[in-house]
Amino acid sequence: MIIKSLELKDYRNYADLNMCFYSGTNILYGENAQGKTNILEAIYLCGTTKSHRGSRDKEIIRFHKDEAHIRIILEKNHIPHRIDLHLKKNKAKGVAIDGLPIKRQGELFGMLNLVVFSPEDLYIIKNGPAERRRFLDLELCQISKIYLHHLSSYNKALSQRNNLLKQIGFNKSLLDTIYIWDSKLVEYGIQIIQTRKEFILKLNDLVYEIHKKLTGGREELFLRYEPNVTESAFAEKLKKSLERDLALKMTNVGPHRDDMCFMLGNKDLRKYGSQGQQRTAALSLKLAEIDLVKSVIQDNPILLLDDVLSELDRKRQTHLLESIGDIQTIITCTGLEEFISRRLKNNKIFHVVNGTVTDENQALP
Repeated sequence: MIIKSLELKDYRNYADLNMCFYSGTNILYGENAQGKTNILEAIYLCGTTKSHRGSRDKEIIRFHKDEAHIRIILEKNHIPHRIDLHLKKNKAKGVAIDGLPIKRQGELFGMLNLVVFSPEDLYIIKNGPAERRRFLDLELCQISKIYLHHLSSYNKALSQRNNLLKQIGFNKSLLDTIYIWDSKLVEYGIQIIQTRKEFILKLNDLVYEIHKKLTGGREELFLRYEPNVTESAFAEKLKKSLERDLALKMTNVGPHRDDMCFMLGNKDLRKYGSQGQQRTAALSLKLAEIDLVKSVIQDNPILLLDDVLSELDRKRQTHLLESIGDIQTIITCTGLEEFISRRLKNNKIFHVVNGTVTDENQALP
């Protein structure tokens, strides 16, 4: 799988952009706040309909404009495809695949498989559980449309139940209808718990080997799933939590409160790991994510590295770059000198200055 080209119109600081990518390593360099990350964000949107920064559509559209357009041409299993996104300020985004509009945005997932690694990911271990759930959901939604369906259905039921909990404060008779949403939460929640459990088990095997190699055999990293509730106990615990839920006007039991633990031996890295240990674990997690996606889709994902090399020491940089030799990679960085001379022989280099991208066409075969 490779991205052939990207077109942007009225997207953030780009009025009109058309760029072609190399099948290997592509470098976007320039000073900060020039628009490098905007390009990665546009690519990520085309694969997931979401910004990896968490931005809303109206924040992405260029100032004084009402809509923006993104187009990606990709090659998958030697077959070309086109993805078009039409972003609007006050309406839902429009998505088309090969010129045909899709009814549900979830249909896009799996068309373009992406792994993004940004400085924020280096803190996924010590940040709150919401970050780790987001990691699980974004990856699982890309590789499993069934999981995407279960998660979407669960979130809708959760939203309806939470709204009902608020309304019951004004109308007690509505309490008799809460069982409808309880049954939906349990139905879809059990599927989410089972899928996350299986995913983390597979990821754990990969993380263990990668981390051991990265640390020269000195450290052993394990992932542990920490579900808020088990499948068998979900219905009963949800029922027992009703009084508390009514008081707090929110649902307190379910996979929307899950977490994932990183254990270095018997030490919880979230609480007791040094910054260096946490960064190494985050790097191991991302490399394992790449390997897992490759095994599931039987193809290479696209790797997006957003200024992450500047956050890694030389040893970790070397390990990362040696691990991605056969994957199309798009990297943002501020400088080229040591990075180019030490690591990359075949690459395409783009210079980004204030929304203008210059293709420097270096070292292409």
